[in-house]
This record gives sequence, structure tokens and C-alpha cells, in this order.
Amino acid sequence: MAETIRHDKTARQLRLLSDALDSGRLGPVRRLVNTLSPAEIGNLLESLPPGKRGVVWGLVDPEDDGEVLVHVGEDVRESLIADMDQDELVAAVEDLDIDDLADLVEDLPDTVIDEVLKSMDRENRERLEQVLSYDEDTAGRLMNPDVVTVRADTTVDVVLRYLRLRGELPEHTDHLYVVSRRHQYLGRIALQSLLTCDASTPVNQLVDDEQPAIGVEESADEVARMFSDYDWISAPIVDDNNVLLGRITIDDVVDIIRYQAEHQALGAAGLDEDEDLFSPVPRAAKRRAIWLGINLATAFLASWVIGRFEATLAQIVALAVLMPIVASMGGVAGTQTLTLMVRGLALGQVAHGNLRALLTKEVLVGLLNGVVWAIVVGVVAALWFQDYKLGLVIGGAMAINLVAAALAGVLVPLALKRMDVDPALAGGVVLTTVTDVVGFLSFLGLATLVLLK
Repeated sequence: MAETIRHDKTARQLRLLSDALDSGRLGPVRRLVNTLSPAEIGNLLESLPPGKRGVVWGLVDPEDDGEVLVHVGEDVRESLIADMDQDELVAAVEDLDIDDLADLVEDLPDTVIDEVLKSMDRENRERLEQVLSYDEDTAGRLMNPDVVTVRADTTVDVVLRYLRLRGELPEHTDHLYVVSRRHQYLGRIALQSLLTCDASTPVNQLVDDEQPAIGVEESADEVARMFSDYDWISAPIVDDNNVLLGRITIDDVVDIIRYQAEHQALGAAGLDEDEDLFSPVPRAAKRRAIWLGINLATAFLASWVIGRFEATLAQIVALAVLMPIVASMGGVAGTQTLTLMVRGLALGQVAHGNLRALLTKEVLVGLLNGVVWAIVVGVVAALWFQDYKLGLVIGGAMAINLVAAALAGVLVPLALKRMDVDPALAGGVVLTTVTDVVGFLSFLGLATLVLLK
């Protein structure tokens, strides 16, 4: 429901924006844009063709430029950065949080990076270098080193006086982290506890040591799973020696979850979630041509299988009419299982311990559906062509292909993951090949055995 409301709001804003741009009235456009959050502006920019996008980008408050760049895909970000001069870029990104700046650094010109680094104090420069030292899609790359720490041997009064002297807290601060003299993580203290306890209360009496810290090398997917499981707003990040390095906050995790959803949805079609909706035609065609070529190769394999039964098809024309049904049903059944598996792998729900049970369940589902739809299709085919043997053939092929689709839907993503190939990106192409080949082979093979005896 919330997603539908968001989409409707975006569509309404886009319509108002387009109408104002078409009329040439930039005043209403500026007012509309500056009432939106950076994330909403980023979403609108991604929805506009290049000409209108450039006009709207020029009307965005310069103070929001950096945050907007963080909230758009790489292709759109590249086009926006290309329209900015060096001084504008430096001004846009120099005040960003360390974790957000780390996301942008690789897309910035070297001269801009040098200027940004020069404008930073030594501490923040070292923090940025530390974050960039970790691999992408890890907790270390996502973390913000800006954390508030306290010692366990102090009192609430001391902590409160320290916070007043500090003046401000990092965004999404719900806990302070308690560390040892060696800066090792000991636990956390909720801000509400500090505000409601007696000022003389020792900090060590308020420490919550039940929240596990996240290892700096942990994957982004695992970070998202832990936040979802524990309903965290923030979480500490530690190294192998339990030294506190930084924290990850819920806003970064929401971005991970959205990325995962877009990746699964677009990956199934061989597309990149960072691709610009209005990317240049040659670039878009080149990216899609790769997967079209792979699909063409697999289609030739299916055609080769059909060609092996040319004599059978020449004698029984009805087979050519019914062939697509078997392949189509197998493809749909396999895609259902594949989608379930990709989601399970992403959430860490599929492991060696439950693989056999999962495979058995999916095969039984495929077998049950295979029998049910084999009867339906077999009866329809028999009545249509007045040939009960033809009904038996397509029914048998349907059952075989749906079981094969279930097996492929489980095993293909596991095999791809083992080979370090993204199942969301390549799984659909491999699965379609399996269901097409098995469907045509079983249907035409059974037809040759049963109908041409």
C-alpha cells in the first residue's frame, strides 16, 4: 500500500513538473523541486528525459546537490556530474557524511577528489581512506566512522556534560557505544536511559551488551538481514580484534534492501539496476545485446533439438501446434521456483542443511502440478485433434517438464552461485534453456515412440 502511494505521488509530481516545463514557466518548477527531499528529487530526475532533466537539475538548491547525487543511479549520476564544473562538484560533496562520500568518490573526476581531500581535516581524510580500503558491498564500505563513544568507568553526569560540550550528535544516533581503553566494543547505552537515570549512576550499570557487533568484512546482504531480524536503527562495526570502527544506520540499510529488490527484478531480464531509464540508445542497445546474444545461442540449442525430430513433425502437424504449450508451462513453473530460490539465497535462508528438504518439496510441487495440468492439457489435446494417444503424449511431456523445471529452478541458482555468477542475472537464461530443451525433447521423443510405431 505504501509503495503504491509513493508511486502515485511520484507520477503526480512528474506530471506537474512536465506541464510546468512544457509551458516554459520555471518559477513553479523551482518551487516544486525545492519542496522535495533529496531522495524525491533524485527519483524525479531519473524519471525525466535528458533535456528536461538538465533544466530541473539546474534549479535544485546547491545545498542539496550532494545528497541528490547519492540518491540516483550510476548512469544518471554520471550525466549530472558531466554538467557540473569543478567548483560546483567540490561544494556539493565536501560536506557529505563519510559513508555517502565514499559512495561517490569513484564517480568523481580526479581533480575534484584532490580538492575535496585538501578541504578535509586530517581526521576525516583518514576516515575516508579507511572506508575506501574495504571492498564494495561490505559493512566496512557502508559504515560511517563518526560515532560517539563513552567509557564504562564514568557516570551519567559526566556523559551528559560531554554531550553538551560536543554540541551535536550524528544523525540517527539512538545509542552511545561503550568502549574499553583500547577502544574495544563493550556494549551500548540508549539515549533514553541517560536522560531518565540519576546523574550519579555509573555507566557500567546501564550497558546493554546483548547487541552483537557486525564484522567489518560482513556482506551488505547479511547486514540487511541482521537489521531486519533485530529491528535495529543503528549497529556498531568492529574489526577482528573487536575494536570499534564505526556504525551503520537504518537509512543505509533501506538503500541496500531497495537495491536488492531492483536487482532481482531487473536481473531476471538481464538488465542493470543502475541503468538510466533514458540512457543513450547505443549504450542501452549494447548492454541488452549481450543477453540477447546469449539467449539466441540457447534458442539455437532448442531449435537443434526440434530439428532432430524433423521426420516426426512432418508426419504429425499437430505436434507443431502443441509444442509451445509444453515449453511455456515448464518455463513458468521453473521461473516460480527460481524466483523463490534467488530470494532465499539473498536472505541467507538456503543452506546445505535444508537443501534436500527444499529440493524434495519443489519436486513434489512440480510433480503434483505436472499431473494435474497433464490431465487438463491431455484431455483438451485429445478432444481437439480426436487422438487420445496425442493427449497421452503431451500429458506425459507436461509432467516430465514440470518436474525438470522444479529441479532446474533449485539447482541452477545454486550452481551459478558456486561459480560466482549472479543467479538473479543469469538464472533466467539458463532455466529457459533447460525447460525448452527438456520440453521439446520429452514431447517429440514420446511422440516418436508412441505415435509413429
